[in-house]
Order: sequence, then structure tokens, then C-alpha cells
Amino acid sequence: MSPSSSGPERNRTLASGPGGSARSEGGGGAGRRPSVRARTVQIRAVQSRAGRPGARHQESIKPPPVLVRQVRGGVVESSHRGSIVQVDVDGTVQRVLGDPDVSVNLRSAVKPFGLVALVEARGIEAFDLSTVELAIMAGSHSGEDLHVRTLQAVFRRSGISQQMLGCGSVGAPLDALTAARLARDGEKAGQIRHMCSGQHTSLLLLCRINDWPLEEYWRPDHPVQRLYSATIARAFSTSAALLVTSTDACGVPTYAFPLAEVARAFALLADPGAVRPTDPRFSLVEPLTRVRDAMIANPEMVAGSRDRLDTSVMKAVPGRVIAKGGAEACMVSRSCPSQAPADRDRRVWRSRSRTAEGSTERPRRPPWRRSARSAPWTPRRCVP
Repeated sequence: MSPSSSGPERNRTLASGPGGSARSEGGGGAGRRPSVRARTVQIRAVQSRAGRPGARHQESIKPPPVLVRQVRGGVVESSHRGSIVQVDVDGTVQRVLGDPDVSVNLRSAVKPFGLVALVEARGIEAFDLSTVELAIMAGSHSGEDLHVRTLQAVFRRSGISQQMLGCGSVGAPLDALTAARLARDGEKAGQIRHMCSGQHTSLLLLCRINDWPLEEYWRPDHPVQRLYSATIARAFSTSAALLVTSTDACGVPTYAFPLAEVARAFALLADPGAVRPTDPRFSLVEPLTRVRDAMIANPEMVAGSRDRLDTSVMKAVPGRVIAKGGAEACMVSRSCPSQAPADRDRRVWRSRSRTAEGSTERPRRPPWRRSARSAPWTPRRCVP
């Protein structure tokens, strides 16, 4: 607790802004903790500098700035510290508040980059994946019925049992209304309602494509996890051997990077076409474009239809912003090019009397609103 605040103080990580920005609210990020031996060496070095054995020494570390204060009746109930950084796709820091080099765990914010592995393996063609299904695999859904039906359709086409999911069901579903209905009906939430089941589904599809064992796919030494890590490393211009990893709550590895590098990666996701051909990440342009277009076209699949910040941000400016959150207050957002393909497509689908060519023919039914027989979600009529 800060001496100047009268309530609890939290630290978080966020990324936001038109230049590919990352924001970290919280106590300095989540790097790898040093070993006992390393900490002992550090303590002895501090004691040596202090001039006598056992002298107490506390390095002066400037805390991150307060980003938000909650005030009630003139009393500060809580303060939230953090850092914000806005970075261009080439890594140029445009704006910064706090520490842009603080290490943060991406948690679920890593999912859009890991999904590239499935796209590059031609998983879209192999399993006839729609943009709706791609979006839910890149997201952290709320466990609503529309999310369950979407994933169940993928499992039916792939021939994989949803019982193979290893994400567990703790905390599922996130959606309060769905959880209340399940409790009322005495229904126990299954693993498919877990927020990370979309990511785990993509991992199972990768195993099926490569003929790898489906069992224990979440283990770091499994071939699918090695491929996933290598894909993440490419997006962040590093090697898999140098990645700082930890285990996420759903059981799979997650990765830590400096906040500025997180913002740089999301600048790439938002505008892959801005990468120069000489950039080592140029090979990711096409698959990341497909992932980005799926996410901005289907914001409710990235998070949920109610009370989810990711979805609310993208629906507020359709086709113009991509946003993805992670646990422990991690939020990254980035503006997309004004003529993003998904933006143009949605304007076409919303038009009853025009097509892309300007004729008076009624456009065909959009792929995310197919008939009830072929679609796992509730069909709705096209908006006039």
C-alpha cells in the first residue's frame, strides 16, 4: 500500500493507442525470479557496498505513475499504478508513461501470435475454418452458448473429441448470466466453456495436422508447444531458446517480454503490411493479416457479448481497432489501417442494396451468418 493512498494499490499491464502501445499497470511486471544462489550473490554485493556485514539496503526504485484513482466522498479508495508505451511497427517509441522496459507476462494476449502456427500449417484449408472460428481461437471467450457452438462445430469437422481439451474448467464460464443459468439448471460447466478452450482447440488441430499425439499436448516438451514457442519467437524477433516462459493458469506456457516489445508486436498485428521486406518478421505478414481480419470482424468471439473490454473497444470503432487482453490487467490495443480488408467486408455485408461492385443485387449471406444447419451459432438476418 502506498503511504499516500488510503486504499489498496494495484499494478497492471496495458498496451493502448494508435501507435501500437503497451501499458503496464502494476508492480513492475512479471519477469523470471532469480535463483536462490543469484539472490544470495545480490545480497552479499549490497552488504559489501553498505560497508558492513548485514547492513540493510534498499535500492531506490521509482514506482510507476498512478494511472487511475477511485475516489468516494473525497476519499481515495484505491490507486492503480502502471506504465503505458506507444510504439511503431519498427520499434520506435512514440510516447511513454512510466517504464517501457518493464517485463510483463503476455498471458492470453499471446494467442493471436501463436495462432499463426495453425494458419501457416494450412489449418484453415484442412478444417474449413471460418473467420468466426479463427477469432475464437485468437481470443479469450466468455463461455457463452455462441462460443460453445462455434467450437463444437470445429471438433465435429476435425474428428477430435472435445474431451481432449486440457484447459480445465476452473472459473468457467466468465459470463455472469451464463454462469447463473447453468447454476440454476444444475449444469456443470465443461472445459469447452473455459476462456482458453479456443487456444487449446488450435493446438489440438495442429497436432492432428502433424500427426502428433493429442495426449499431454500442453507439456512444454510436446512438439506442438515447441512449434508454438518458435512462432512466438519469430513475432518478437528473437529465438525460442531465449524466451522467458512460465505456466499460464490453463496449463500451457506463456511468455514474458519488455512492455515496449509487446507494443511493437501488436503494431505488427494491427498493420502487417507496414513491415519492410527486409524485416525478419516479413514472413508473418500474410498469416497475421488473416488473424487480424478475423478478430476485428468478430469482436464478440475475441471476448464476449457482455462486459468485456476487448469486444467493447473493437465494437466502438468497427474495423479500426484491434484489442486483446490478458490476465493480471494486461491490455493491448492498436489502431488498424483505415482501409483494413475486414472493415470493407463488413460494410459490404451490412448493405442490403449494394455489393462491392456497386450493383443493386442483394449480397449473399455473410460467412459469419450462415444457415443454422452449417453454422454453430444462432443465425440472424442481415442488417438492412
